[in-house]
Parts: sequence; C-alpha cells; structure tokens
Amino acid sequence: MNEKQFSAVEVRISKCISRILRHRPEEAGVAMDEHGWVDTEDLRKALERRGYSVDAQCLDRMVYGNSKTRFVYNENKSKIRACHGHTVKVDVELKAARPPQFLYHGTIGENMASIATEGLLPMKRLYVHLSADVESAQQVAKRRRTASGYIIYRIKSKDMMYDGHTFWQVENGIWMTKVVPPHYLDIL
Repeated sequence: MNEKQFSAVEVRISKCISRILRHRPEEAGVAMDEHGWVDTEDLRKALERRGYSVDAQCLDRMVYGNSKTRFVYNENKSKIRACHGHTVKVDVELKAARPPQFLYHGTIGENMASIATEGLLPMKRLYVHLSADVESAQQVAKRRRTASGYIIYRIKSKDMMYDGHTFWQVENGIWMTKVVPPHYLDIL
C-alpha cells in the first residue's frame, strides 16, 4: 500500500504526525525521549485534541500502510517515532552503512549557486537526505514546484566514505549523511 491510497483525512493525519514527531512535539504536549520515541497513547490523544479521530487501526495504517516507512513502533507498539527528517535533536539509533558508489539528491534550481559553493547541507534537519536512485531523487525534487525547475545531483558517495564521511541508511531505503562537500557532486 502507498500513501496515494490514503483518504484526504488520513493524509492530513500523517502530516500532523510528521510535524509532531519530527519538529514540534512540545506544541502537541507529548514528551519525546532522546531517541525520538513518544508514548503511542499520548500521540493519539494529541491528535484527538487537534480534531482527528484516531484509533489503533488508524495509527497502524500510518505506520504500516505507508510505502515510505515514515514512522515505526517499538516492539510492543507502546512507543512510536519518525524514522528520519527531524529538526529536533534526537538520536534515532542509526547504524552506519556502506553506501553504493553513487547516491542522488534532487532539489530546486534556485539552490544551485549555494550548493556549488557550500555543498549539500542539512539546513534545519539533522542530516542531508539522499536517494539510492535517480527516480526517487526526481520525485523529491518535483514536490517543490518552482519557476527554476529542479536539479538532480549525483553524489560520489563511495569516494566520500573512503575520505572519512559516514553514511546511514534508514529502514525505508533513504540514505543520510551530515554534509556533502561540493567536490563530491556532479549535476546530471
């Protein structure tokens, strides 16, 4: 199942969960531990306070019914967290992984000048998010419609790793690193 099969309300619920678990747990009145976990029942109540009727099946659909695996439960479903994309400082217990020779990043054309001088930076997030294939990078870039179009960068990830940069891969296949210096980038 993918998010295109979600109803309009479920899409709004998923976005609200993302906002709470990635960016603003305190605004929703939920406590987040150092690894990004929040109590599942506390999250459900926070969603209800925001006007959403959310039961266990609805939360299961958000976790298991999303092809991008944005959220995960702990073993007994008593806790839930976002897999990636955090702006709040958390340690989601990522394990370093050996990347393929190339990874990809899609962004809007307006960012080209700053990327040429500074490379790819996490901006407000904790990590730079990278894709394993060009098509996924294009999907990410196309979400932001601008007059400048979009650009796909090919990252020399294996060279970066040999030069001491660390990569992590999340459950859903997204790759992350702290920064990508400009000399590891090629425009496709």
